[in-house]
Amino acid sequence: MTENAHLRPLTARLVDGVICAYDPAAPELGVLAPVARFRPRDGDAVCDRAVARDLSRAYYTTLDAAVCVAADGSELWRSAIAGERTEELGHRPGCGLSADGRQLWLYQPDAMAGRAGHDHWTVLDADTGALLAQTALDTVGHGGEHFTHPGGEVLLDVGEGQDGTTVFRGTAADGVLDLRPYPWSDRCLIGLSPDGKHFLTVDHGQADLVVHAHPGGEAEFTLTVDDFGYDSEEWEAVVEWSGGYLDPDTLAVVLYGEDEETEQEWFRSYRVDAHTGRILGEFDSHATDCYDLRPLGDGSWLTTDASGHPVRRTLDRPAAVRSSTRPGGPAAILP
Repeated sequence: MTENAHLRPLTARLVDGVICAYDPAAPELGVLAPVARFRPRDGDAVCDRAVARDLSRAYYTTLDAAVCVAADGSELWRSAIAGERTEELGHRPGCGLSADGRQLWLYQPDAMAGRAGHDHWTVLDADTGALLAQTALDTVGHGGEHFTHPGGEVLLDVGEGQDGTTVFRGTAADGVLDLRPYPWSDRCLIGLSPDGKHFLTVDHGQADLVVHAHPGGEAEFTLTVDDFGYDSEEWEAVVEWSGGYLDPDTLAVVLYGEDEETEQEWFRSYRVDAHTGRILGEFDSHATDCYDLRPLGDGSWLTTDASGHPVRRTLDRPAAVRSSTRPGGPAAILP
């Protein structure tokens, strides 16, 4: 377990209409039981969610508001998204807590919702719901995912569909949201290193992955599909928008493709040295699909049980090499 495991946000999932919180610092493996449950208010359709570290409250977004509820289900505050929504589909507001839990960051896909010609990034007081800061974004996004940096920043990945992905980092103080966009619109943010010194992106076209230095975004190394032993055209292989940091020294990378002879879809998970880009080998994540692998940064990761609850897994030993599903195809690379 990493030293800062207790600082990581709780994992929150919506299971059978209830926001369930799970502690990633707990030592248990297997299907995790919720450490707290929060029921959204009647009539609220949850788009995104987060849970306070002390389990006192949960936060979630709907198409029209950010909401905070207590453990007994009572509503503590509700912050409506300004403006009239004229579109029903294609947009999902996202939320995330700051590292100290005092701020709730809210991504508003206002352009797709018909509220404005652009989106907004908003910071609310997590205790009261009061507006702390807000800025306009030069995006027309469908949704946004927040990444909490241990140094106090929050990073935001805004997906704009076929127009690509834009990544921002921000801090909020004294009523001002200090916005720093990264200079690309074709890379998807996948994960932060546990120490916050690096982050992982995948090309929007899924041709490669890059490890960047934080905060500037300078590329440390790049890996393509071909580096894993797959001819991207023959195997129709791509790097998936999933994975992340298994631990401070190891990435989890997922490849996806279709066998042109059998027309069967496949996906595989690989370990990669997070400092050098050396491919360490394939491992069995037990994921149900390409996006079911959620690394926790301490050597373990989450998949999903049939019940909807997460399953915490770890490697007892280095991954074994195994052959591809087609004779003559690539095999996992030896550690």
